[in-house]
Amino acid sequence: MDLTPREFSQIYLMPKESVQHAGQELVELPQAQDVPVRFDWNDKGAVTPVYDQGQCGSCWAFSATEAIESQWFLAGHSLVSLSPQQIVDCDKGRGDLGCNGGDTPTAYEYVMAQGGMDTMTSYPYTGEDDNCAFKTASVAATIKSWTYITQNKNETEMQVKLLANGPLSICVDAASWQFYYGGVISDNTLCGNSLDHCVLITGYDDAYVDWIGETVQIWKIRNSWGADWGESGYVYVERGYDLCGVADEVTIPLIN
Repeated sequence: MDLTPREFSQIYLMPKESVQHAGQELVELPQAQDVPVRFDWNDKGAVTPVYDQGQCGSCWAFSATEAIESQWFLAGHSLVSLSPQQIVDCDKGRGDLGCNGGDTPTAYEYVMAQGGMDTMTSYPYTGEDDNCAFKTASVAATIKSWTYITQNKNETEMQVKLLANGPLSICVDAASWQFYYGGVISDNTLCGNSLDHCVLITGYDDAYVDWIGETVQIWKIRNSWGADWGESGYVYVERGYDLCGVADEVTIPLIN
């Protein structure tokens, strides 16, 4: 919190132009039929522990990695921590720049072209740009494609597809998150729509009671700034208003 906004942005966020909105057709995905009041994929064992990207603008690689981890598990495999460092080091030629930022769609494209992802154990995270050390023998998960979840910023559609298909990768405006320590972000004057950070929606709550006793609809969003940040590594954002740009770039990798 003692960083200036510029220092915070340079250390933890990405340049605004990193998110490119790549042109990809929307794939028809299953829709949930029954929508409970609250849901979290953590409760289904489909989410790995919160990571810490350190002083490296690699959130885009973490968001893509976390989404792939969950989809791989939901496809019937063991939950395994994959290597965002592989994407940071090896994803070249698609406009992605390692610790200087990137985008989740191009990260998926890299994983598809490379033939999969190594485990975190075989390719540990260093938080720095380094030479590519991808090992084909250590591939633990693969994807076949990816898709946007919504093209019209429809958060109801996001909700039903989250339920039916798994956690959603999103990119947001996180400039105001420097001072977040808990509770619900519900003020649209605090969050803009200049996307500079990528994260993962794991759940929602339609009846969350905030600190002043009001009931609000929220997204539960996993960050990559360590488990001691925010709500044990998560941030709660009010749903239905595209706060922080949560509905502007929503993607999911496809295993089959």
